[in-house]
Amino acid sequence: MHERKHGTYAAVSEWDEFLVNNPDIQAIDAFVIDLNGNLQGKRLEAADAPGLFKNGVLFSASSLVADVRGYGMEEHGYGSSDGDPDGAAMPLPGTLVRASWARQPTAQVLCEMTNIQSGRPFWYDPRHVLADVVARCRAEGIHPVVACELEFYLVDPKRAEDGSLRLGAQPGRTPPARGANLSMEAVDEFGEFLERIHVAAKAQGLPVAGCVSEYGVGQFEVNLSHLPDPVVAADQAALLKRLVKGVARSLGMEATFMAKPFVAEAGNGLHIHASIVDEAGCNRFGGPDGEQLLQHAIGGMQALLYDSFGLFAPNFNSQRRYLGSFVPTSRSWAENNRSVAFRIPAQHGAARRVEHRVAGADASPHLVMAAMLAGLLHGIRHKLDPGVPAVGRSVGGDPEFPGDLIVALNRLSEAKLLSEYIPKAFLDVFVITKRGEYLDLIESIFPREHDFYV
Repeated sequence: MHERKHGTYAAVSEWDEFLVNNPDIQAIDAFVIDLNGNLQGKRLEAADAPGLFKNGVLFSASSLVADVRGYGMEEHGYGSSDGDPDGAAMPLPGTLVRASWARQPTAQVLCEMTNIQSGRPFWYDPRHVLADVVARCRAEGIHPVVACELEFYLVDPKRAEDGSLRLGAQPGRTPPARGANLSMEAVDEFGEFLERIHVAAKAQGLPVAGCVSEYGVGQFEVNLSHLPDPVVAADQAALLKRLVKGVARSLGMEATFMAKPFVAEAGNGLHIHASIVDEAGCNRFGGPDGEQLLQHAIGGMQALLYDSFGLFAPNFNSQRRYLGSFVPTSRSWAENNRSVAFRIPAQHGAARRVEHRVAGADASPHLVMAAMLAGLLHGIRHKLDPGVPAVGRSVGGDPEFPGDLIVALNRLSEAKLLSEYIPKAFLDVFVITKRGEYLDLIESIFPREHDFYV
């Protein structure tokens, strides 16, 4: 995928060229990426694709700011008091690919939601929130290079009697009995699944750099390569989720990026590696004065960390992840230490970078990256000092840590510093959506409440 300019859309000729190599295609999925990092859109018959590329496809413009169920919130007005108007989802160039896991020959294309009257994108599109932060970085000579790592579990598509998830296995096989961190045996056992991920990713132009078995039972991590366009990198992280889920489903399994699907197992994280380059593409963190620049960047990410926490852990389940091992609960940083929030891998020169380890895999890649880069920019601009690096295992203990969803959302709604980089209006819409989602969730009584309170 190449760098894309906003407001430029794919032409019908791109569809025609695609059909030359994919004459069997029967359907096309057209979608946008919402504030949850989920894909919202429509499946069209292949015969209707020329119309899609000429005029877009119409569906609710508020889908960009809906909750995880696709529901809008009355309080922010989008999709409710405004009458839920349609927008026109316009295909983005270079994103038309084949969904190789689908039973019916299917294509997919990433779109940008536009206002039907003005033809302009909506201000509350998370992709534009990130694009604006990136533009501000570049205006100050800071050119980010980023890479995402996503963790997920394979689970049984059939739930347990109490509705909970069950550990997954390949059809006809017994689920794994234990975690297998970095196990090649686990990679071999799920070899067909992992190979299909690589094949599908190659077909879609997603730069998958590797897959590893993680700490949890049936848990894996997929790494994406470093890219100089953070918007495309975040797009690819969202598209990778769809790919992994689709491949798992094609093999009779289910994949989940839920932050903490099992109490006794490790949570799923979204880790982002970041460096900055000069106009010639040389890594500034690995050059003269690079270490000081790197520490300034970390200092800025520390300064915005807790105000941004509602973006990093946006759901009721998200907070459970911070009860596990190697999940940061402070502003700590260190080199070659996986227990801290901001880890500097043990690499130098062109590979010098910082790994942001705070967010859960259930968060929006675009919003996580926007907050992370806002912190990086803020720290470099103001030459912030990150303090003394952690030694050994960082176990948290910071009284400011917002380890509760409502606390995190309240802090996000009052985040004056963060709102200098991400519009306050967008943060308000996000908070209203996530508060409403939480209130709808707790309307029902959880079974354990009877055990506690009857």
